[in-house]
Amino acid sequence: MLILPDADQKLCKRSISSIMVIINFKFSKQWLWFPLLFAMFLLFSWQYRYLINGSSIDMSSIFFPASGNQCDPKHSSRSAVLSPVSSQNVRDSSRVDNATYVDGTIGSWSLVATRMENNGNDSRSGEKSDPEHLLKSTLLGTVTSQNVSDSSRVDNTTYAYNTTYGDGMLGDKLNPLPVVIMTENNGTGSRIREKDDPCAGRYIYIHDLPSQFNDNLIKDCRNLGAWIDFCPFVKNHGLGSQVEASEGVVSNTSWYKTDQFMLSAIFYDRMKRYECLTKNSSIATAVHVPFYAGLEVGRHLYGDNKTVRDAAALDLVQWLREKKEWKACHGNDHFIVAGRICWDLRRDENGVDWGSKLLKLPELKNMTVLTIESSPWDSNDFAIPYPTYFHPLKDNELLSWQETVRRQKRRYFFTFQGAPRPNMNNSIRSELISQCLASKGKCHFVNCTISTLCNDPVHVMRNFKDSVFCLQPPGDSPTRRSAFDSILAGCIPVFFHPGSAYTQYIWHFPKNYTKYSVFIPMDDVKKRNASVEKVLARIPKEHVLEMREEVIRLIPKITYSRTKLKAIDDAFDVTIKRVLERVKAARKTVNEGKDPRDEFSEYLSWKYFLTGIADDEVQINCA
Repeated sequence: MLILPDADQKLCKRSISSIMVIINFKFSKQWLWFPLLFAMFLLFSWQYRYLINGSSIDMSSIFFPASGNQCDPKHSSRSAVLSPVSSQNVRDSSRVDNATYVDGTIGSWSLVATRMENNGNDSRSGEKSDPEHLLKSTLLGTVTSQNVSDSSRVDNTTYAYNTTYGDGMLGDKLNPLPVVIMTENNGTGSRIREKDDPCAGRYIYIHDLPSQFNDNLIKDCRNLGAWIDFCPFVKNHGLGSQVEASEGVVSNTSWYKTDQFMLSAIFYDRMKRYECLTKNSSIATAVHVPFYAGLEVGRHLYGDNKTVRDAAALDLVQWLREKKEWKACHGNDHFIVAGRICWDLRRDENGVDWGSKLLKLPELKNMTVLTIESSPWDSNDFAIPYPTYFHPLKDNELLSWQETVRRQKRRYFFTFQGAPRPNMNNSIRSELISQCLASKGKCHFVNCTISTLCNDPVHVMRNFKDSVFCLQPPGDSPTRRSAFDSILAGCIPVFFHPGSAYTQYIWHFPKNYTKYSVFIPMDDVKKRNASVEKVLARIPKEHVLEMREEVIRLIPKITYSRTKLKAIDDAFDVTIKRVLERVKAARKTVNEGKDPRDEFSEYLSWKYFLTGIADDEVQINCA
């Protein structure tokens, strides 16, 4: 309870007496009684504000609390200068009342009475005048206090939760962390500062979507594909069935028959074990939307009409719009993993009737969209690596595999594993197959039209481990999952279109693509101006070894491990880091009163200019 100074108590008593006299005078006229009382109450609230150490707190804040603005980038600093406080002798207790105890990450309540006590056993924080957290408190760790004549210090408090030191509604028990808190009163103000919180600026909140958007899709796995039974692929949280007969090509653990379109489920499983999750959305830097968009649209790509293909997308945005987390920043802090190439989710009403219009919806244009292939002309979708067959559980598994491919003896100069595209006018696959077959054993061709092993992890890894270079021409779209399988095997990828990698995986690949790959323009091959064998043969052996070593260094960045590794960042870690950076930039733009989408014209997108950022050479701008 707030305790007013004696002078203010007298003022309040006199005011109440005056009101009662007026009420008694007007009581006989009942029609004036209620409006008069309300008017006098408002006048009283405004005229006699609580004065604590000379600082006034507007009583109107009790009725109109100002919730925190999630688009304020200052929230990531997680510190604030708060209201002046009063303190008592710490030999009895250390008391800090009327501090606006929450910082910007929780939401600024203009009047929150906070009391911190130290009786030698525990520290208790309680919040009052806060309708959401009323009568809730949390038992925190033991504290030490110093003499308040100089300052009131409370050091070494251990949070019960890994978010902030609020009550039971603020935070979760997923990963309790020690956090050093210091509260000071030097006669001018109270300052609450957080130290040693590894999650500061990294907290992520996950929307609890209705099961129709994720779990139900997995349960209905037999209907996820037109011709393929996806049930074997949804096992192990999307990793698929574990590889059993490795034949010495791969290890007996951490290898799975992973389908290329299961990334949304794989990513969500890692998100649920992300070290900086929070159940308090108001302190989250980013918000994850676990919608399996790729699996949903995959059910309807062949045969179903537009209405059916768009139904789930429209239901999703309607659900999101009603949530406070969406309203706080209009979705600019939200991100989604689509798990499919963007063209399956970006139907142009004036173009080819294919896929859904999910990415064309206005709400999705505010979000960060993660796909396995992005559009170079749209500034809010980003390509992240296709899932491979390798999902290590520990650092030493990944390090051991890197050493395995480093020592591998390679009997083929280059390999092409794929199928021809005779019905595609711009395809160069037929020409590459002809050159490969004419190479007199230097090239190894695996025809996936007749081979049933092109989706077998052991067969794929054996072929790529045996080759120095691996050809990666475009197929149905510019990108290929095969490019990541070849990198995983330590095989240097050879690209023929910049959209196959260089304008795509800008968060995971170096900007200087010559460090890890070879580029031969498609036109040169199509017009037969370039012999792949001769181009590759001109590369000095020393440079080939350097490229292979760079490819091996990339393996962690294109690998989705089953859990967070201790000392290595995998594809998930790299992606989350970039998403958080992008969201912070978007928040800053919104906080300045600008529309993040105005930063770049879609048709002048920076991705169009091959601006990879894995080397931190290009500043991320929000969209």
